[in-house]
Amino acid sequence: MSQYHSFTTDDAMRFADEHSELFGEHSKLSCEKLGEDSLNLVFRVSNDKGRSLIVKQALPYAYCVGESWPLTTDRARIEAEVLLKHSKYCPQHTVEVLHFDAEQAAILTEDLKEYRMLRTELVAAKAYPHLAEQLAAYLANTLYYTSDFVLTGPTKKQQVVRFMNADMCLITEDLYFTDPYCNHERNQIHPELRQAAQQLWHDEALQAEVAQLKADFLSKPQALLHGNLHSSSVFVNDDNCKVIAAGFGFYGPIGFDVGSLIGNFLLNYLAQVGLTADMTTRQAQQQYLLQQIDTLWQQFSQQFSSLMSNECREPALQNSLYQQRFMQQVWADTLGYAGCELIRRTVGLAHVADLDSISDSTVRGACEAKALQLGRDLIMQRHSLANMTQLMQLLHALSQR
Repeated sequence: MSQYHSFTTDDAMRFADEHSELFGEHSKLSCEKLGEDSLNLVFRVSNDKGRSLIVKQALPYAYCVGESWPLTTDRARIEAEVLLKHSKYCPQHTVEVLHFDAEQAAILTEDLKEYRMLRTELVAAKAYPHLAEQLAAYLANTLYYTSDFVLTGPTKKQQVVRFMNADMCLITEDLYFTDPYCNHERNQIHPELRQAAQQLWHDEALQAEVAQLKADFLSKPQALLHGNLHSSSVFVNDDNCKVIAAGFGFYGPIGFDVGSLIGNFLLNYLAQVGLTADMTTRQAQQQYLLQQIDTLWQQFSQQFSSLMSNECREPALQNSLYQQRFMQQVWADTLGYAGCELIRRTVGLAHVADLDSISDSTVRGACEAKALQLGRDLIMQRHSLANMTQLMQLLHALSQR
């Protein structure tokens, strides 16, 4: 294939067949277009023996909107390279990239058809005990080994440039840190939440803290982030989980990835009131979610701290007091970005099924109001909530309101 063109199902079949030996000779191939990505074309190519692969192609615009929202196709290169680099440091929990074609902005990956989307599973009140520990390993390894603790100054700066990803970062900058705090036309606000949303637009103290978090997002290239790590970009089965869809990857603050993921667990925790009718099942699921949040942070921080202590290659950063301060800053950033995730998923453009699946409008409004309140609390108190115990106390107090 030569000059760029948007793939048809036939193109996707040829691409998969040419760049993988999975199907073998004399296979009868079929292809279906999947509707699970709002920015890219995604296809599943299968043969008559049940084997399948995923083809993902970046269009020069956002697939869900059309040509009125132009985007660079270089995001496909960035996504492929982020996944390849993350796979180098945590292969067991990163989707495998089999081929990347820069001319066609197309990626060929393994098909996780034996896995299920985490968000769908959490909405259905499914529990996976192994999840948090595995995600903690993914975060600790991918973030540590792409940081200043490992890379030389010149290498790190080259990597920052290589993964600049300006178009995709601008989407995050707008949807995360700007739109929810003003009366923006892109915002999608539940009628019962209108007054609470308006309070955000006039909350100068909150907006000052969000401005600081945005400034850090713009100017703190600590590690190579996934950049869009939420429960729809994690796939899970009974034994394992894998992370996909790194098209927003760039060098940014470590707490952004950790906080985005914890924010999604918190969204589901709050939404369970409207998702799960049986009280016993609901309470068990909420307890599971709290345990996962606790385990995720504890395991991540322990592993990252151990790596800093034992494998740091930069002499100045080997100071143990500095390393303790660093982790405390990551914790504060994690809380702040988790708070931003809660708010933007509630009143911004990109909502989540956790809340949108609640059929009772009044209950949904109440859950969303608590998400806004918790989001604000996390942002405003991120420097005073010293540890996970205090976060759990905050959640308990919110549930009593």
